[in-house]
Amino acid sequence: MSLHKNILSAIGSTPAVQLKKLFAHAPFSVYAKLEMLNPGGSMKDRPAKEMLMAALERGLIGPGSTVVESSSGNLAIGLAQICNLIGCRFICVVDPRTTETNLRILQAYGARIDMVTKPDAATGEFVPARLNRVRRWLRLLPGAYWPNQYANPNNALAHQQTTMAELAADLPELDYLFCGVSTCGTLKGCLDYIRIQGLSTKVIAVDAEGSLIFDRNGTGAARLLPGLGAGRRPELCPEEGVHAVVTVSETECIEACRALVRRESILGGASSGGVISAVERYRERIESGAVCAVILPDRGERYLDTVYDDGWVENIYGLEFVEQVRSRKRVRSCDI
Repeated sequence: MSLHKNILSAIGSTPAVQLKKLFAHAPFSVYAKLEMLNPGGSMKDRPAKEMLMAALERGLIGPGSTVVESSSGNLAIGLAQICNLIGCRFICVVDPRTTETNLRILQAYGARIDMVTKPDAATGEFVPARLNRVRRWLRLLPGAYWPNQYANPNNALAHQQTTMAELAADLPELDYLFCGVSTCGTLKGCLDYIRIQGLSTKVIAVDAEGSLIFDRNGTGAARLLPGLGAGRRPELCPEEGVHAVVTVSETECIEACRALVRRESILGGASSGGVISAVERYRERIESGAVCAVILPDRGERYLDTVYDDGWVENIYGLEFVEQVRSRKRVRSCDI
């Protein structure tokens, strides 16, 4: 279907493409679901639509309402585009890790941006500080609506009804799904679909080093790249069903992002590199002939000043790492 009433019906139905060059020598196949092809440029369009449409149906919002949310960028863009359609004002609470491109996109949509500049004193993380700022806005603006992506069941429902349903239709013999985690909406939604449908697909959760989603006894560590990991265990994080958790570093995300665009001409965001590198880490446990899928959450254009910028990468990780990336030494599955 190519004719749509408005932008809402263009959300979803993203393609899955086989990564033939990136995993040319692997004894299994890998397919990438290209969520960057959603209208807002990321998979977050799906929960943004589901959460706001549910709130609209329940009478919680309407033309003239104010929506307030905490986001590192992608969900904010999804909310901003839908708020414009239904006539709501949108306030987005972000932090310094939000890319400059995302901030400019939000401004183009007319969103009000509230930048939290200091992390939470107790945890050193920005998410608790952002949530505190959201609660402050709710006190200042009685009647404002907070979707709360971290706990809203419609976040997961969007991925149950669309993301995983589409993957199951495209790949009915899917053995492994590699899914990045942050709010855990995608993870829970996919697991719910697999459980309800009685599928045998094994779900591999991909988390960031320093994240506290699955490391309940850890202290956490600073992360520079948004979109993967969290400084707290989200309410939507499932208690069971995850087959394995693979933790990846930011340098692995950067390497895999660059390999992805070089080999497959797919310009993905930082967490896209994370799930690709997780397949590489897990590859020895994937049986021959298996069918795998990775969800690539967003577009790489939003990371041109970070992931794809040699100067930024050198400043953070050093010249030696930049040279390693250029020589492609550490992504062995990319060798043709």
